[in-house]
Amino acid sequence: MLLFWELIFLTLLPVAMETGSANHAKRRHQPPAAQEVKQESRSEIKRSDSTKVHLTKSEQLLRVDDHDFAMRPGFGGPAVPVGIDVQIESIDSISEVDMDFTMTLYLRHYWKDGRLAFPSSNNRSMTFDGRLVKKIWVPDVFFVHSKRSFIHDTTMENIMLRVYPDGHILYSLRTTVTAICAMDFSNFPLDTQNCSLELESYAYNEKDLLLHWKNENEPLKTDEQILLAQFFIQEFRASSGLAFYSSTGWYNRLFINFILRRHIFFFLLQTYFPTMLMVMLSWVSFWIDRRAVPARVSLGITIILTMTTIITGVNASMPRVSYVKAVDIYLWVSFLFVFFSIIEYAAVNYITTVEERMKMKKREKFSDSFRLNQTQIMAFDGCYHDSQLDLSHYGEAPHLNVPNTEASEHPTGPNPGGQQLRRRKSVKGNIVEIIIKNNHAIDTYSRVLFPSAFILFNFIYWCLFS
Repeated sequence: MLLFWELIFLTLLPVAMETGSANHAKRRHQPPAAQEVKQESRSEIKRSDSTKVHLTKSEQLLRVDDHDFAMRPGFGGPAVPVGIDVQIESIDSISEVDMDFTMTLYLRHYWKDGRLAFPSSNNRSMTFDGRLVKKIWVPDVFFVHSKRSFIHDTTMENIMLRVYPDGHILYSLRTTVTAICAMDFSNFPLDTQNCSLELESYAYNEKDLLLHWKNENEPLKTDEQILLAQFFIQEFRASSGLAFYSSTGWYNRLFINFILRRHIFFFLLQTYFPTMLMVMLSWVSFWIDRRAVPARVSLGITIILTMTTIITGVNASMPRVSYVKAVDIYLWVSFLFVFFSIIEYAAVNYITTVEERMKMKKREKFSDSFRLNQTQIMAFDGCYHDSQLDLSHYGEAPHLNVPNTEASEHPTGPNPGGQQLRRRKSVKGNIVEIIIKNNHAIDTYSRVLFPSAFILFNFIYWCLFS
């Protein structure tokens, strides 16, 4: 038997040696390009093995790879209820020029996904950071009418995901959002603004996702230390509703409404009190002599320029709205008071000039063409009356000490053939003459009329807008 196996070995040995030498020669004569291709394919296989993502133990427990999380929970069934609650950390800024507000808040989502249920002996939940959020389904809630928003990432992304054994999930994030607030400045700065932050699902309508407040009694929490420079937060409240889009249907929408009442004290110090002082300062010109032209004109022009600066400063910090604001009414009415005080002096100065010209003409006419004789002296003395003599051009002549010699020769009663000296004038002429002769009374009346009118205006203004 041993001899038999020795014969078989000796027979097959030469055949094996020939086959090995042939393979060696073939491999030696193989092109180098083919050898490089094989080496590259081996290196790619090794590289793919090294970059393969391995699931963590917690992800294996949740069976993340066993489900398609691109689909919502219960796809094809009823809508997924997603509860929302919000805790407002701060209101960072409110801009009247841009008509928007910036708010930092904690946004929390609550829903149930049975695909993430896991066995737990002590019924304890598992908490994850933002890395697991990218591998599972989460609600696509966004802020309606927002200009910009971001999730805080110091020192890590401010995202928390908590999964409970029965599949309930809490998804919380800290975000800052800037949203539009349609403001009405008709009563500015005595106004109250009503702003709202709106939340809605972007892709899922009410048939797929039911968005609601988690706790109807207290869905909204705020920090008691929220303080604003120009506003007082009068009220925070939460509400819900529906939004319709013609192409996709009805969507659940949640509202965070807050009412802001503006602090008036800043505007009293910066706008109202300076304006009042400027108007009252314009009344000082009524006590300055009407012949002091430089003093009264320079005072009025200075106040006009100051009022223009106040009006420009107020409008520079406001949007260019096409309607009249409450502060505009006050500033422009005050501007008119200052303007009318200048017009009042212009009228007084003009009438004074006319009066002086008339007096100068009377003096010239009296000195050049009038020579008193004995008869005319008696006429001035009241004892002689000439029906042809007109004394209206001479003004009041001084009484001369002339002896009344003809007083005993003529009766004291009225002269039946004569009449008293006077010129008949129209009513309009009399009024003009009275105004000219009493131009100083215009300043006297203005000292009472202007303050009374301004006080009445302030009373009506504050009753209407406050």
